[in-house]
Amino acid sequence: MPHMRWMVFVCVMGLLVNCAPPPSADTRGASATVVPTPVASNQSSVPTDAALVATPGADANTAAPQALPLGDGKFSQTGQQGYIYACSTRISNEGAFASGAWLDEKNKVWYPDLKPSVDGQVWWEAASVTIDVAGATRTISSNALPENHPTGIFPVQNSDDAYQYDRNPNTISVQQILYQLPQMPQPSNAVSCLPPGIIGVALTGVPFYNGFDEGGRDAVAHEIQDDCDGHPQQQGQYHYHSVSACVDTKPDDAGHPALIGYALDGFGIYAANTGNATLKTADLDECHGTVSEVVWDGAVVNMYHYVATADFPYTMGCFRGTPVQSNATNGAGGPPAPGGPPPRRP
Repeated sequence: MPHMRWMVFVCVMGLLVNCAPPPSADTRGASATVVPTPVASNQSSVPTDAALVATPGADANTAAPQALPLGDGKFSQTGQQGYIYACSTRISNEGAFASGAWLDEKNKVWYPDLKPSVDGQVWWEAASVTIDVAGATRTISSNALPENHPTGIFPVQNSDDAYQYDRNPNTISVQQILYQLPQMPQPSNAVSCLPPGIIGVALTGVPFYNGFDEGGRDAVAHEIQDDCDGHPQQQGQYHYHSVSACVDTKPDDAGHPALIGYALDGFGIYAANTGNATLKTADLDECHGTVSEVVWDGAVVNMYHYVATADFPYTMGCFRGTPVQSNATNGAGGPPAPGGPPPRRP
């Protein structure tokens, strides 16, 4: 009898299951729609410190953050690959005062994908840059405002997460920049040092500074720039320490790298992407340059040029040619006025 009661119970349950209604038509065969949570431009969506160290059993398909070597203290007394031959080694405490998950100073590396940026999308209608060639002279005139990309909001707002690390108090302002460079530059007998201010000018009209901040540290790694990799110094001059993420670095169909600016000795500064390879500091000479085919004033020539890499010193390590002085009568393009403060290089 107990056995018979058990058989009846199983049969009844089977009937109940078989008679259950089908899934609702609203959900059957449909996948959930995931609405992404908006992430503010200043917020990092990447992992924190724990992601910087590979752990056994981690998902093999998850790419580790890119690590770049820190350039802190890489001063040279002459040209040296991977170093900056700097005219001034004055050290101060200005600039960024704190660091976060993107910096691993113990192992002397940093992680650009983990680094925050300054908030804001400010466009500058007054931006102006002209680059003209007449005979043997290339004339570059700019007001130092980016002509074709926005900047962040400076001074850095206290609501910005960048404020936790770098409270840049400077306001971007119009500057006068005027340089007359040799159209066909020539290498000099000896390399020369890079000043703490302008070392070149991008096609956007924005100046390039060398790769150090005021503390002799890697400026790109330590200081917080905006989404286009720029920020202003004490006198309001907006500038880059590396190639801007907002400029076109795609090579042409023949694999010639993109021209992104001119150094003050007249040589071109080109992107690292050649189509077949992406150059790094180890591929370049002591001034961060090389000789290869490039497009120069509309013609393909084999000539010396600097290369803007992802790794330190980013654009230049020294001048291969003879740098010129600014032709500006005043403004941040030239030397500071007598008795005035030295230019701050954040």
